[in-house]
Amino acid sequence: MSKGKKILLYSALFILATYFLFLGLAQAKGFLIPLTAAIILSLLMVPLSQKMEKRFMNRASASLVSTFIIFLVSVGFVALVSFQVKSIVDKWPDIKETMTPKIERLRSFVLEHTPVEKGDLEQSGESSSIPMMGSGSSSRGEQAANFFSQVMSFFADYLLTFIYIFFLLNYRHRFKEFLLKLFPDEKKKDVKTVIEKSASVTQHYLVGKLFLIGLLAVLYSVGLGISGVDNFILISVLAAVLSLVPYVGNIIGFGLALAFGYLTSGESGVLIGIIITFAIAQFVESYVLEPYVVGDQVDLHPFFVILAVIVGNMVWGVAGMILSIPILAMINVVLLNVGPLQAFGFLFSKEDSSD
Repeated sequence: MSKGKKILLYSALFILATYFLFLGLAQAKGFLIPLTAAIILSLLMVPLSQKMEKRFMNRASASLVSTFIIFLVSVGFVALVSFQVKSIVDKWPDIKETMTPKIERLRSFVLEHTPVEKGDLEQSGESSSIPMMGSGSSSRGEQAANFFSQVMSFFADYLLTFIYIFFLLNYRHRFKEFLLKLFPDEKKKDVKTVIEKSASVTQHYLVGKLFLIGLLAVLYSVGLGISGVDNFILISVLAAVLSLVPYVGNIIGFGLALAFGYLTSGESGVLIGIIITFAIAQFVESYVLEPYVVGDQVDLHPFFVILAVIVGNMVWGVAGMILSIPILAMINVVLLNVGPLQAFGFLFSKEDSSD
């Protein structure tokens, strides 16, 4: 076989293998998302678990306490989101009354200054439907059944994640020894280095992100509170947590602040205050907090960070967007420490070795 044909064959096999890899990841997301989230969260809790084991607890008790801490934090966040949603639902009649004149003015502007016709707007309004509000009883029953099924599936995965975290923390040395036994003795030192670096980069990234979320929540709270936004503390915390999703999360957080802040009041001053708050917060995050708080713990090029977020969303949705960065960071550690794959590690890294 000629060299050109080999290149074509290998390229075709690589594309085919990549397609089936991502297809398999998407099909197995119900199993892989809780497990992957548990692995990353367990790495975050390893230092705390080790400290408790050295001082006053055995490994099982320390693993249980660490798991319970993560559980309490997650329950608090879910309660925060639920409280915010309930607040918006309770205020929905007032929001609708406040925004109706503004929507009508926007509608008139669109009809007068764009090629859009009145029939197009009416058809668009009719086609938009609110979940659980179908036109027929059978449609509502089907939507209710689907919603109930999704809720049950979410809670099952939610609880499984904490079960995984406990076992991963309690038996982490066993998993580490298993990985070491897969390689010959002369490679075990390098494998151990890769394992430790992968765990370290994930821990530092998550700790830095958590600290960054706290600082952003304070900045948002001050700005939104001065702007006169109702429930500004809850909105600020939600917007800060959404920064876990690179680039996209900040846009979603800004949209939430507009929806939950401006819609409830309808005042232009609130809108200007929200815009100024997020502009200042994003500047501080990008040029002050991100470099010094998170730093260079995750040595990834921004281009591949964006690609990872997009691919993560395509494969696992929102969970994939959040998990994509620590996963890519661990993969990059492996690439940089394996000789034949170091070129790919250099490609994914943001450091320039041209000097």
